[in-house]
Amino acid sequence: MADGNEQKNEISRRDAVKTAAAGAAVAAGMITGAPWIQKVKAANDQIQLGIIGTGGRGYYHITHLNKLDGAKLVAACDIFQPNLDKAVNGSKDKPKGYKDYREVLSNKDVDAVIVSTPLYMHFPVTRDALLAGKHVFCEKSLVHSAEEVHALRKMVNERPKQVLQVGLQRRYSRFYQTAKQMVEKGLIGDVTNVYAQWHRNLINVPSATWTMKKNDPRGEDANWRLLRKYSGGLVAELGSHQMDIADWMFGSHFEFVSGVGGIDYFKDGRDVYDSVQLIFRYPKGQRLMASYISTNQHCALFGGQRAQFGECIMGTQGTIHITVGTDDEPALGMWYREPAKKVPDPGTAKAAVASASLASTGKGSRPLPILLSKDEITEQDSFMTRELKFAKRWLYAKGVMVPEEDRNPVDQQFIEFFECCRTLAKPKADLEIGLNDSSAVILSNLAMDESRRVYASELDKMGTGEAAKKKA
Repeated sequence: MADGNEQKNEISRRDAVKTAAAGAAVAAGMITGAPWIQKVKAANDQIQLGIIGTGGRGYYHITHLNKLDGAKLVAACDIFQPNLDKAVNGSKDKPKGYKDYREVLSNKDVDAVIVSTPLYMHFPVTRDALLAGKHVFCEKSLVHSAEEVHALRKMVNERPKQVLQVGLQRRYSRFYQTAKQMVEKGLIGDVTNVYAQWHRNLINVPSATWTMKKNDPRGEDANWRLLRKYSGGLVAELGSHQMDIADWMFGSHFEFVSGVGGIDYFKDGRDVYDSVQLIFRYPKGQRLMASYISTNQHCALFGGQRAQFGECIMGTQGTIHITVGTDDEPALGMWYREPAKKVPDPGTAKAAVASASLASTGKGSRPLPILLSKDEITEQDSFMTRELKFAKRWLYAKGVMVPEEDRNPVDQQFIEFFECCRTLAKPKADLEIGLNDSSAVILSNLAMDESRRVYASELDKMGTGEAAKKKA
């Protein structure tokens, strides 16, 4: 912990916002002679990385970067000294530490940056990184306001040789990719509904990031997730992942959203909702129903094997239960078949109609595991390989084993980010996916605030006035 004099000299987050808001002129002044595009120039095409924001999420990323090849962490930045020290000491690369993120961006050895700051700083840091010619991996939600949606779209589209990837790691999960393939192949029929939940019990298990800290010397900085001016609340920090999944599975963006939110239990000074229920309607009549509460963590999916979060993708011929893995638990994916369509014999049609209500007993079906491509049997497999795959599939079906991804999607998203930096390929979680996701967050909070149906098209006119011009 820094002493009193050092703390007075530290840049606060509020100061950082004011500095960042000075815009392109300030950034350009700090980065004299910066190239329009930072070329990957390190030996063996190794990406030279900087990370800006080394709190909980940033340090989590460092623990994953420690296990990966293809990049070296040469710079770490945080305004809070304990976070910065932990990052520098915890990285295998022992990066140089910085308090001012602009100094990271002015370092010509840095090819790309990871932005894992609080949400309200995502746009200023990403904007200045793009101006400095860096490739950018930015955590979700990509931006915090409608003005930033428009400004960032313009900036990125003007820089086709710079990579922008968003931290929506489910896009990099083998399970979710397989679920999408099942949807595309019609294995669960026409997808009509998605149910998503992220429920936690913060009463019995308080969270350091979601519990108001009254006596922390950092003040608002320590409680940024609970304050509207810095955060999008539960919808941004948790729900954004699942809103993106619904867009992906439906193959479109929603038409309108309505919902109810409230500060129903935690009367501790926060002004973000602690309970949220949302309904999004999509162009073909599909719906996403999403729930985020803070008083109970039970999850009715997966036969109760997992708590808190997951998605249920419902089609006319089947249903998928799916959730991403963590460092301690594997991803889970299972699907259920709907009853086969029965075509009655014309001679017994009346009897079939009469007994329809009696036949609808609600009896369910047994879950089947989602099989990853590595478990599929191919003509190229040897006899022994086929036998092993048959055995594994039998064990999956009995619940003795579950399919597992070869790699954590957090690792996979970084591996692919490094490759995109080298080749300038388009990331799976690209600009428009990130902006659609941020739009869903912004508009769903507006729908709850104003107790009305909010249309996605409204964002086109939001944030286009004088304030937006100053921010761009």
